[in-house]
Amino acid sequence: MRLDKFLKVSRLIKRRTLAKEVASQGRITINGHQSKASSTVEIGDELVIQFGQKIVTLKVESLKETTKKDEAASLYTVIKEEPIKKDEPF
Repeated sequence: MRLDKFLKVSRLIKRRTLAKEVASQGRITINGHQSKASSTVEIGDELVIQFGQKIVTLKVESLKETTKKDEAASLYTVIKEEPIKKDEPF
């Protein structure tokens, strides 16, 4: 499944066009490799996504063409969520 479609179906990002923008800005990696919106996502892949002021690492558990809102979170497992560290002045 395409990365942008997975992000939309899993409801990690609301719209597919927004998912494409985030990927083109280089804010998503799949298994440690920079990815594009057209990159293929498979079960077991580890995604690292930079959302604003936090970095979320997750594992793909399932792939579906469509999901209901309450089932969307079952497509992935959050491994860790951490704030982006800003350089503090001395």
